[in-house]
Amino acid sequence: DEYVVESSGVFTDKDNVAAHLKGGAKKVVISAPSKDAPMFVVGVNEHEYKSDLDIVSNASCTTNCLAPLAKVINDRFGIVEGLMTTVHSITATQKTVDGPSMKDWRGGRAASFNIIPSSTGAAKAVGKVLPALNGKLTGMSFRVPTVDVSVVDLTVRLEKAATYDEIKKAIREESEGKLKGILGYTEDDVVSTDFVGDNRSSIFDAKAGIALSDKFVKLVSWYDNEW
Repeated sequence: DEYVVESSGVFTDKDNVAAHLKGGAKKVVISAPSKDAPMFVVGVNEHEYKSDLDIVSNASCTTNCLAPLAKVINDRFGIVEGLMTTVHSITATQKTVDGPSMKDWRGGRAASFNIIPSSTGAAKAVGKVLPALNGKLTGMSFRVPTVDVSVVDLTVRLEKAATYDEIKKAIREESEGKLKGILGYTEDDVVSTDFVGDNRSSIFDAKAGIALSDKFVKLVSWYDNEW
């Protein structure tokens, strides 16, 4: 069997990616969200994969960070609604100096000395891999002048009241159990470069999060977006 990982970022729909199958590949995994290929996030819905699927999407790095965390919180406490912000490192589509950008005017501004607000479909994509959260999450992104590693801020309203310590305990348990190697947990005083080369999808930063009340909480999780 021959597997192709389509990670150019250019070809993300089934029609384009089908060229790999014509070239002899048996399966293609798209390392980005796709408008028409079924989407799977490890630790969340990979058990739904059927062996007859020849083209699948592994979603985005941000969705892989957000979804396992959102799943734990929803399973344990229930999510009424939530907003996500990702503080995201520079990517290859950005400009060295100010230049034209047809899709996104702000995205054409110089990457290395601007904080650039941007859109992301990552939070909505969680609804595709976790149908229970469909319509309950949305989000946006800030592109910042770091080269690698990004961080998700997930702010949610909970169905079931919980202290921040109870939330930490739940995430820690899952990180040592079913989600070991996928969802991490740290109480260290970390910064972004500490996660370069970290192969886990999402590393929860217990010290960075904060609760306003027992039903309204901000959770922070890191990821190496280039891994």
